[in-house]
Amino acid sequence: MKALLTALVLCLAAPAVAQQATTAPGGTLRLLDKITGTTQDIEFRNGQTKMVGLLAITMTECRYPSGNRSGDAYALLTIVYSNDPDPAFRGWMIASAPALNALDHPRYDVWALRCSSE
Repeated sequence: MKALLTALVLCLAAPAVAQQATTAPGGTLRLLDKITGTTQDIEFRNGQTKMVGLLAITMTECRYPSGNRSGDAYALLTIVYSNDPDPAFRGWMIASAPALNALDHPRYDVWALRCSSE
């Protein structure tokens, strides 16, 4: 019993091994216009900026877990509304948890869907 307890403590105390990420050449975002109720999927290349409605969206980078292309994508985004000096959003969006770090805007919702393979 003592050996089992010691093994459990050692497992809990051991640092978790971080999974490596692979940078994809781009990714796909989904945009919802809450006023019109329309959604659209938008393809980006890393570093590309697109105007969508009143938003200027820049995808700096899209990553996914190494060895698991269908794994959770996460994208580094900057979103500016109607030429405001301060971005409405700047940070990482995670495809599997869009509410974790979301765009807080009364008209638009944006979330990451996946990274592209080419």
